[in-house]
Amino acid sequence: MGKTKKEIVIIGLILLMVIALIGVSYAAFRFTGEGQRVNTITTGSITMTYEESSNTISLNGALPTRDATGKTRLNQGEYFDFTVSSNITGDVNINYEISAKEVGDGTIDGSNIKLYLTRLTDDGEEELMTPEVYNEETSANNFTGRPSGEMSLYTSSMNSSESNNYRLRMWVDEDYNPQGDGGGLQFSVQINVYGKDGDKMPVTTSPVNEVLLSNIPEDNQYNDEVDTFITGEDPNNYIWYSGKLWRAVSVNKEANTTKLVTQWNISSTTYNASGNTAFEGSYMEEWLNDTTVDGFLGNLRDYEDFIITNAVWDATMDATDLGSITRPNGTTTVSKAVGLLNIYEYQTSYTGTAYGNGYLNNGLTWWTLTPYSTSRVRIVSDDGSAIRYTPADLYGVRPSINLKSSVRIVDGNGTIENPYRLEGDNDTSLSGTLLSSRYSGEYVRFGNDENNLYRIVSHETSGLTKITSAEPLKNSGTFITSAFGSSNSEVNYSTNSVIGTFLNGEYLTNYVGNAYSDMIEDSTTWYLGTVGSGDSYKLAKYTDTNMSSTVSTTTNAKVGLLRFGELMAGQFGRYGPNTDYWTLTPYSSSRVRVVNNFGIAGNAPTYSYGVRPSINLKSSVVITEGDGTLNSPFELS
Repeated sequence: MGKTKKEIVIIGLILLMVIALIGVSYAAFRFTGEGQRVNTITTGSITMTYEESSNTISLNGALPTRDATGKTRLNQGEYFDFTVSSNITGDVNINYEISAKEVGDGTIDGSNIKLYLTRLTDDGEEELMTPEVYNEETSANNFTGRPSGEMSLYTSSMNSSESNNYRLRMWVDEDYNPQGDGGGLQFSVQINVYGKDGDKMPVTTSPVNEVLLSNIPEDNQYNDEVDTFITGEDPNNYIWYSGKLWRAVSVNKEANTTKLVTQWNISSTTYNASGNTAFEGSYMEEWLNDTTVDGFLGNLRDYEDFIITNAVWDATMDATDLGSITRPNGTTTVSKAVGLLNIYEYQTSYTGTAYGNGYLNNGLTWWTLTPYSTSRVRIVSDDGSAIRYTPADLYGVRPSINLKSSVRIVDGNGTIENPYRLEGDNDTSLSGTLLSSRYSGEYVRFGNDENNLYRIVSHETSGLTKITSAEPLKNSGTFITSAFGSSNSEVNYSTNSVIGTFLNGEYLTNYVGNAYSDMIEDSTTWYLGTVGSGDSYKLAKYTDTNMSSTVSTTTNAKVGLLRFGELMAGQFGRYGPNTDYWTLTPYSSSRVRVVNNFGIAGNAPTYSYGVRPSINLKSSVVITEGDGTLNSPFELS
C-alpha cells in the first residue's frame, strides 16, 4: 500500500463489566469476550490482528479497590490478556493506539472506574499506563486515526512485523461510596485498536511526567521523596496548553501528576482583604477557580479532561528566610483545581543555581501561596528575591495547575521555540473555524504593521471574541502614551475621554485599518466599576462579590480597555521593554487603575501611560490559517 493512501484500521472487542449490588458490597466484575476469534483486517501489505481471550474475569465480592491492589491482581478472571500484532512488508510505519469506549447504558459513572494497562515481557509486566479513571478524549489523534470520544490507553509505532502482548485490569475506584446507589450497577466498555500508516509521531504520545523526566538531565532534577522538581536556569520544560505558555515545576512520585505554572503573569489583582492572609476563601482563590468568563478556570480549555480538580495546595504559613525553607507540613491545605506555587516550591526550583537566575524568575513580581504572617503574604519580586506585603496590595498572578497522569505529550521538544504540546490541545487544520470557539491567550494577527499581534481575552459576550493587543501600542518601536482624561475627576472611560477619543478615532484609522475594523463589533458594553484598596476583582464588573448584578456605571464604545483583574491584564516581557498601561477601572473619584511591572497601581487620569486597546470581534470572524501560538498566530477573515 502506498504512503499516499491513508488507511485506518479499527479492530474492536467488547468487554462487559457487570457489578451487582448485594447489601453494601459488590458481588462481581465480569469481562466477557464476544466470541472466541481472531479479528484480522488486512490493508494491502499491512496486517494487524487483535486476539480475543476466552477468559471471563470475575471479581467475586469485589469492593472499591486500592490502586496498589488492583494493579497486582493475578487470580483467574482478574485480568484480561490480548495481543496486537502486525505483518509489515516494505518501507512503512504504522502508528497505533489502544483505546476504550463506553458502550451501553451504564448505571455507574465512568469517573468511578479505574483502568490499568501493562505489556507482558520476559521479565514480567511493564507498566504502560498508570491507573486512570475512565475519561474520554475531546479530540482525535490524527497520527493513529483514533476518533474523539474514546479514552486513550496507549500509543506506539512499528515499522516491522512484531507482536505485543498486553494485560488490562479494571476496578472500582477506592473513593467510590457504594452506600445508597440502588444496586444493579453496570458499566461497559469496548476496547479498540486503531492503526494508521504515515510519518512516525514526532514525540511518542507518552504521559507528560515520563517525557519530562526522561528528557530533563538528572543535574536539573531534585527529588525530595514526595516530588521530583525540575531545577536550573532554563531547562526544556516549556508546555503550551490552552493558549498559554507554562513551565513544568515538579512531578509527584506517587500520583505521577505534573505541576505547571504559567511562564508569564496572566493578570494582576488583590490577594485578599487587608489582614486576611488565608488562601481559602480569598479573592485570589476565587479568581483562580472562577468558572465564569471573569475568572481563570472558566477560560481554561476542557479543564476537567486535563487537570486534577481536587488538587491539594499547601498554604501553610512560613516566615523562614529563602534558602532555609523546608517542605511545608500540611498544617493548612486547600483542595481546589487551581492554585499558586508556595514559597518552598519556588525555592526548590533553584537547587544547584543562584536565586534570581532560575527559570521561575520571569522578571516580574507575583504572588505565592504562602502567608508570611497573619498580615503579610510572600511574593517573588522581579529580581528573584522573596519579600512580603499586605494581601490588600496588587501584584501579578501566575496560576498553577496539576496535569493528570493520563495527559500525554504529542509534539514539541520542551524548548521555548517548540514547547511540548498536549494530546487534545494540539489542533491542526483550523481553517474555517470560528474564532469564537478558541481559547483565552491564543495569539491573533490583527491590525497593521508593528501593532498587529493580539491575544484572545475571553468570550464575555456570547458569540463574540474579546481580544487585546499583545503589548501596549508602539510607534516606530517606541511605546506611545496617552492621558486617560483631561482632568483629575475624569475617571470614567467614554468615547469623549482623552484615551477613548484616541481609541475610537485615530486608533481605528491608523493602527487597525478598514479591512480589520469591519470585523469589530460596533458597540460593546464596558463595565466601569470602582475597585478600591483591598477590594475584590469582582467589583470591576459587579455590584457585589456575589456577582448578583452588573454595575450601573457602564459605557458603550467600539474600542475599550481591559479592566482590573481581567485575563491578560498583566505584563508579559522579562524586564522589558515594557511600559505601564491604563485599565478602564477607577480606583477612586480621582484615580484610575494602571498595570505596571509589579502589579496594579492607581494614578491620576491626567498622567500619561501606555495604551492596550481591547475590542470584541464579531461572531462571523473565522480563522484562515495559523494555530494560535506566538510563532503561528491565527489569521482572520
